[in-house]
Amino acid sequence: MDRLEQQMKFILEADKLKQIVRQSYIGGADRKETDAEHSWHLALMCALLSEYAAEKIDVAKTMVMVLIHDMVEIDAGDTYAYDTEGNKSKRQREVKAAERIFHILPEDQAEYLRNLWEEFEAMETPEARFANTLDKIQPIMLNDATGGLAWREHQVRESQIMGRNARTAEGSPALWEYAKGLIEKNLGTNIQKDMAEE
Repeated sequence: MDRLEQQMKFILEADKLKQIVRQSYIGGADRKETDAEHSWHLALMCALLSEYAAEKIDVAKTMVMVLIHDMVEIDAGDTYAYDTEGNKSKRQREVKAAERIFHILPEDQAEYLRNLWEEFEAMETPEARFANTLDKIQPIMLNDATGGLAWREHQVRESQIMGRNARTAEGSPALWEYAKGLIEKNLGTNIQKDMAEE
């Protein structure tokens, strides 16, 4: 298969992200968002909010990172953030998916995107830390916009949100402070307080 055919095959494969439904509702609260919408939203956030990154980042690289970070869910499916059981096998399922999906591309591009996905997962570079911050605060923003709809549906507790966001400030203290304000605003109404606080 020639290079262009491989690239076009991958681009068509990426279209499947439009069918992967996440647990976050879109701002209008009438349906849940897809992985494609989520990834596009993060890329837009990266373009507009990069000035708040904790460290200097390569904006274009970070945008590509967030655009491909959920590609593995085509095979592995979306694992809800607070699904304890599903998260046990998440890494194994996603690595297997990464091997297949990224290797649809020509070898040089397959290696680049596969490494970029691993970089996102490891959170060891400024770009990966900022990308992860965006990935964590976007659902918080959507939950706030929809009156905590997904939080209420899943009976999410404050400790779960704070645990999931333990490293969010590493990518951007300013954006985490903003997100914390949204969390605090929803405490007790849309987010369940933990027993010790009740």
